[in-house]
Amino acid sequence: MGTRIIKMPDVGEGVAEAEIVEWHVEVGQSVLEDQILAAVMTDKATVEIPSPVAGKVLALGGEVGQTLAVGAELVRLEVAGEGNAEVAAAPREAAPPARLTTPPPAPKTPAPAPVEAATPVARGSLGPPRPAGEKPLASPAVRRRAREAGIDLRQVRGSGPVGRISHDDLDTFLKSGPQAAPAGGGRVARTEVETVKVIGLRRRIAQKMAESKRRAAHFSYVEEVDVTALEDLRAKLNAEAPDRPRLTLMPFLMQALVRAVADFPEMNALYDDEAETIERHAGVHIGIATQTPSGLMVPVARHCEARGLWDCAAEVRRLAEAARNGQASRAELTGSTITITSLGPLGGIVTTPVLNLPEVAIIGVNRQVVRPVWQGAEFVPRTMMNLSSSFDHRVIDGYNAAQFVQRIKGLLEAPATIFIEA
Repeated sequence: MGTRIIKMPDVGEGVAEAEIVEWHVEVGQSVLEDQILAAVMTDKATVEIPSPVAGKVLALGGEVGQTLAVGAELVRLEVAGEGNAEVAAAPREAAPPARLTTPPPAPKTPAPAPVEAATPVARGSLGPPRPAGEKPLASPAVRRRAREAGIDLRQVRGSGPVGRISHDDLDTFLKSGPQAAPAGGGRVARTEVETVKVIGLRRRIAQKMAESKRRAAHFSYVEEVDVTALEDLRAKLNAEAPDRPRLTLMPFLMQALVRAVADFPEMNALYDDEAETIERHAGVHIGIATQTPSGLMVPVARHCEARGLWDCAAEVRRLAEAARNGQASRAELTGSTITITSLGPLGGIVTTPVLNLPEVAIIGVNRQVVRPVWQGAEFVPRTMMNLSSSFDHRVIDGYNAAQFVQRIKGLLEAPATIFIEA
């Protein structure tokens, strides 16, 4: 038998390091060729790392949330044959790196068990809570599943190394049925506290949002828009073209934004506060804030100035699906010059969007509501929607921001004007 070291691969595009966001294997586990070992993240792209060979996991190269350089040891396997670590094996056995985790040595001869313990405890059976402060060992996927099922992992016996809890342990626990319920039933006081490590995309989002609020001088401007005519036009176009991508508000807003930044080029710009320069872009590359299972991503619809309405609709759908499925490339997640953010039906009345640095403007869409609006002689039902937009006051003055939003408002309220060529 030999030792095979699998290193952090070069995932491309000049990336020098990646963060471990999830382990799919554990120490002592046998793996097959092409079986996924780990998921790593670089920027906002997550990559799964497969095993090039079959073997048994001897050590993992770091904990979830740890960043490893390209070429660093990711996993160490015991494999048939000589392996690839003859030279490095001796010193590593003498002094293994602190970041590698190895299983505890098993005793050569099993210790005699007391008579009372002769019958093994079933995997996943209900057990007493672990001592205060002792954290159950489980993968992020197991923890998420337990949380969704309302299971306190301290009550689950783990069958893996060092008591690690697996999906099978959860299955057995769930099958135990009434045993998991507190004796006597009724409501009980819960004292458990779950510590969730901020890793992966959530950590990137936290860092970027904090940096944006720290560096930019945010201010927001809110204006209501009558989108009754736009909604009528959208419904008509969807009915007449059922085979084309379904039109939402987003492609209309993208088209209006292209028209508006032509009159206000300072909005379609990036601010380098270190060099104290402003880059005004002729191309309109719109970031579309998209909620995914992993967190917020901003895929980019490039050169919207050259796209039509239906093209914008198709591109938004393609980018959203790629982001939600974790298939968006690094190029598709960078390079925006202005961003649109929308929470759809959850959009609320007013929001205060955070700038997507180094951009200087972000347009926020709130939910639509039908309400009575006074029109000279009577109240009439109109579909109303607020635009909540934020700007970098270091670059954009309040008066110019208001003019810009009013320009967008005028285009959306008279949607035919969006398509009139200058």
